Amino acid sequence: MKRVALLVQYEGSSYSGWQRQKNATTVQEILEKALFKISHHAVKTFAAGRTDAGVHASGQVVHFDINCVIPANSYSDILNSILPSNIRILESVEVKDNWHACYSAMYRHYRYVINNSKFPNLFINKWSWHRYQKVLDEALMSNASKSMEGEHDFFAFQKSGSNRSTSITKIKNIDIKRIEELIFVDIKATGFLYGMVRLIVGQLVLVGEKKISPEIFKDRWVNKKKNDVKESAPAKGLCFVNAVYEETVFKKINNNDFFPVFLIKGFS
Repeated sequence: MKRVALLVQYEGSSYSGWQRQKNATTVQEILEKALFKISHHAVKTFAAGRTDAGVHASGQVVHFDINCVIPANSYSDILNSILPSNIRILESVEVKDNWHACYSAMYRHYRYVINNSKFPNLFINKWSWHRYQKVLDEALMSNASKSMEGEHDFFAFQKSGSNRSTSITKIKNIDIKRIEELIFVDIKATGFLYGMVRLIVGQLVLVGEKKISPEIFKDRWVNKKKNDVKESAPAKGLCFVNAVYEETVFKKINNNDFFPVFLIKGFS
């Protein structure tokens, strides 16, 4: 028995998230079915982050235990020959028995993309939220977001249905920048609550459109005013960029950012 780690990309539009569900197609289900074809045994997979329905991943990390003669570094090619084209394995490596895709991660990185152009763009429609009604003030959004860095209770940014025992988590860094008409919201945290990033972005957009002030934004999450946090950004603009570990896990791709570069170049 050996433990294998995968670096996985998927386009989430066709899936009801990462985690297996009844009567819904998920990335985990498709991947485990592919592993069953290889090993002829049920294989359980574990991911660094549980992405929701419609959310993408550019560098999701997954591990599984398997009793098979196939070398660990061959699983990427073999799985890619079985999986649908909207799920790709970038690399596969053998890891230590006590290494865990989720619990060994120091932090995770999500990115949200907003298309602030007046005009739609079909080439990035699946990967971004076309918010065109007003020109967003990204500097105002950035200033409002900085108060969230550090360890806080983000109860206001947690959707109903979460099974977490606490809504306290630590945001390592928030970076908001504009490149032409695209606005990138990058959030790195030790853990994320259910729907957290989309709720944060929904509120920050209101700040950027000057519908609420940075002070109101802060008051809503600091004082846990969940009922006031009604706007949630759509899933398609969100991507799980990667998870970061104490030791480098994947050798072929050593860049910490696997996000598609064409999204940036497309507006230059």
